Amino acid sequence: MNGAEAVVATLRACGVELYFANPGTSETHLVAALDRDPAARAVPCLFEGVATGAADGYGRMAGRPAATLLHLGPGLGNGLANLHNARRAATPLVNLVGDHATSHKPLDAPLESDIDAAAGTVSGWVRRCAGPATAGRDASAAAAAATAPPGRVATLILPADVSWSPGAGPAPPLPSPPPAPVPDGTVAAVAAALRGAEPAAILLGGPATRGPALRAAARVAAATGARLLCETFPARLERGAGLPAVERLGYLPEGARAQLGGLRRLILVGARSPVSFFAYPETPGLLVPDDCRVHPLAGPGDNAAAALTHLADLLPRTTPATAATAAATAARARPEPPAGELTGETVAAAVGALLPEGAIVVDEANTSGLWLPPATAGAPPHDWLTLTGGAIGQGLPLAAGAAIACPDRPVLCLEADGSAMYTLQALWTMAREGLDVTVVVLANRSYSVLEMEFERLVPDRDPADHGRARRDLLDLSRPALDFVRLAEGMGVPASCATTAEDFTAGLAEALAEPGPHLIEARVPPLFGPVRAP
Repeated sequence: MNGAEAVVATLRACGVELYFANPGTSETHLVAALDRDPAARAVPCLFEGVATGAADGYGRMAGRPAATLLHLGPGLGNGLANLHNARRAATPLVNLVGDHATSHKPLDAPLESDIDAAAGTVSGWVRRCAGPATAGRDASAAAAAATAPPGRVATLILPADVSWSPGAGPAPPLPSPPPAPVPDGTVAAVAAALRGAEPAAILLGGPATRGPALRAAARVAAATGARLLCETFPARLERGAGLPAVERLGYLPEGARAQLGGLRRLILVGARSPVSFFAYPETPGLLVPDDCRVHPLAGPGDNAAAALTHLADLLPRTTPATAATAAATAARARPEPPAGELTGETVAAAVGALLPEGAIVVDEANTSGLWLPPATAGAPPHDWLTLTGGAIGQGLPLAAGAAIACPDRPVLCLEADGSAMYTLQALWTMAREGLDVTVVVLANRSYSVLEMEFERLVPDRDPADHGRARRDLLDLSRPALDFVRLAEGMGVPASCATTAEDFTAGLAEALAEPGPHLIEARVPPLFGPVRAP
């Protein structure tokens, strides 16, 4: 058995059988090893950012890692942005990167680079395999590192000679530690803080935004009157009618400060103390009020569900106000199907009116998606995946990976047009694999979020003055992108909607049919000059 075969066999024993791949010459023996393993599934990706983003989507929904297969340092470089998002999402992911043969590296061939250093920027674990004798053990260690709480990117670098050389053998799986228990004293201290009846909120992140942890957090909120908040961009949020209603923290610092204003206690569960995404002149980056005390209950690697359940058991079972109980669960409600102009608001109303039960929503709608949370709060239960690390170009590949993880659930990808162009090749993978993904491209022909930030950071200019550089860099209308033709060129049926009625009918049809579909929704930009459709 050569090193490549040992890696594939070991990963299979560890439960890793899916590979999102864009291999090259140095990975040929890994491809051959996949050929010899009937249980392995290789999903081709035309760009490494698609491979890494799809592995992220799979890991978020499956709760176990897929593997990537990337070619040398440049291939890793092409996938770094979505590995960054996966790192922020704490997604379990085994990142396999081929390298030159050991004897070839000193020759400084054209593709030579420092893979270890690049991988370290996005990985929680990095190892270079030294020889075929250790290949199986290294693969087992990578799988264990990826699945250790809370989950991480584990990068295993495989020199070509390690892959092709004999003398290797598979290794058994290594145990991953369970989430760490939260000390009883920590739980008791938080319970005491919440009994003080001061204005309080619980900020949820990581696994605390779903399952038993989310329901236990709702019990705590109902017992104390504390507000339920979650991170601005949760990795996976369970929401919808009958589930605990959770308010996402605002993206803009002034909005987040307003949400946190007046609080005296902030309980952190799987979340970090919030800071603004960017610095602004004469504006502090810390968002928590100075007179609010922060109480960490459970860190990202802790057993948040057990800690919240214990906390709820320590608190009274009666609510301090009827309103707290009413606010704990989202009521079943849907908007009416919209009519008239197609805008971000009417798109959100159509999504809220039609969203199927059990849907997985991948949200990279950016400024066009501001109306989505209220419009879908009362829809049937669903999962919401967001842009955890802020590196755009995540939505399409994330949707592909989620669809492979959950083939029995419909996936709806809400994608801004500028972000879509980063990883548009994911449409080809969706078509190739026959994935049940409905893609809505919100085409406002602008980097509208940057228009907004321009107005905030350069306030002394005339708002009507769109200078040449600003027009050239933030405008996407010259020439206009045609997503219908782009999608059809990659095998995905597509249509264009310019009215709310057209969009609602197209969305209903796409959701009812299996396989991938794309709808280009022509909406006006929220910020910047309004253009003709």
